[in-house]
Amino acid sequence: MTVTTRFAPSPTGMLHVGNVRTALHNWLWARKAGGRFLLRIDDTDIERSKEEYVDGIRADLAWLGLDIDGEERQSERFALYEAEFEKLKAAGRVYACYETPEELDIRRKILLSRGLPPVYERKPADATVPAGVAPHWRFKLDHAAPIAWTDLIRGDQHFDPKTLSDPVVRRADGSWLYLLPSVIDDIAMGITHVVRGEDHVSNTAAQVQMFAALGAEPPAFAHEALLVGTEGKLSKRLGSLGMEGLREQGIEPIALVALLARLGTSDPVEPVTSPAPLIESIDFARFGRAPARFDEAELALLGQKILHHTDYAAVAPRLPIAIGEARWNAIRPNLATVAEAADWVAVFDGPFAPPAPEAADRPVLAAAAVAAPGLDWSADPWHALTDAVKAATGAKGRALFLPLRRALTGRDHGPDMAELLPLIAKDQAVARLSV
Repeated sequence: MTVTTRFAPSPTGMLHVGNVRTALHNWLWARKAGGRFLLRIDDTDIERSKEEYVDGIRADLAWLGLDIDGEERQSERFALYEAEFEKLKAAGRVYACYETPEELDIRRKILLSRGLPPVYERKPADATVPAGVAPHWRFKLDHAAPIAWTDLIRGDQHFDPKTLSDPVVRRADGSWLYLLPSVIDDIAMGITHVVRGEDHVSNTAAQVQMFAALGAEPPAFAHEALLVGTEGKLSKRLGSLGMEGLREQGIEPIALVALLARLGTSDPVEPVTSPAPLIESIDFARFGRAPARFDEAELALLGQKILHHTDYAAVAPRLPIAIGEARWNAIRPNLATVAEAADWVAVFDGPFAPPAPEAADRPVLAAAAVAAPGLDWSADPWHALTDAVKAATGAKGRALFLPLRRALTGRDHGPDMAELLPLIAKDQAVARLSV
């Protein structure tokens, strides 16, 4: 059996961190098993689905490195849904209903007022069919067949079908709702594992019987806890946090992948530079039931840690030409994003105007201006410079190092000066010290 997973977004908006996490876990699981990861565009909502969102979904998955092994679109599969629907109708597993939404709402309120669960009440076979009203269609749950499956995250799940409403699968205008086409597609696409949020558990209960009604074994299911924000709930901010916004913030895609892969699991979030260890370690047995907390600050910090270990070749296309490998290795421990590397070009090559020195720092800079021209710039000029200045002025510690760093870089903090100074042109450094 080839493990086959799928990610099935609706192209009615852009991806956000919640559904990206679902896509990621499906991808990781397929890659760990040497299987297939498929993209299914759930575009049955013709009015709301937009091609720009389809393009955006593909682009976001590519940015994250989640390569796909095939793509399907539900809007191209209506003939298949129609054929399977007719089979279910012939078998008595779907039936026509004529209630209006207002009638259903009134009935739900009556049941609740009586302390009863608001389960849809089937009409008798000889019930009057209203004239001139197009029906919507429900799937008929088999009340004699208890629903059960062993969830890869939640363990054994049991539902009494008598406590569930027969789900609507098709609207009166002939359009499809989510449940039945999803099952038909999972069968046709050979899906072996469905990984999705725990808000789909009740859907799965109905779908288990749909698989059986269509003569198929259901796939394995893994329902993961939902993402929540740091305030403990799914905030509007979190629900709208898209990939474009994260890219604009300079977030590295591997940072988002590393964080989302481990959130909600017992595995630690680690600063990895490739998805390989995440693929190797994914195990639904280590997924917890508590909500997974997503923190943008944690993402930014993780991104910095990853950047500090990222090789030059991985970022070279995004760096200014002036930032070569040696310069990248020197500055990367002090970067929050790759884009910040551009700020160091002037430090290396000018133009650069050092800040006006404080009076107490002038003797140090004067001694440095005398010593620097005679130093061998290829043989550890930083320690040679500080030794010479210390001997000339007696300055040491912060009083020695900070004035020199400020004059040479314009900053109070930054990379190791022993690594940085040889990468600054000697004439540039001498000029800055001579101000």
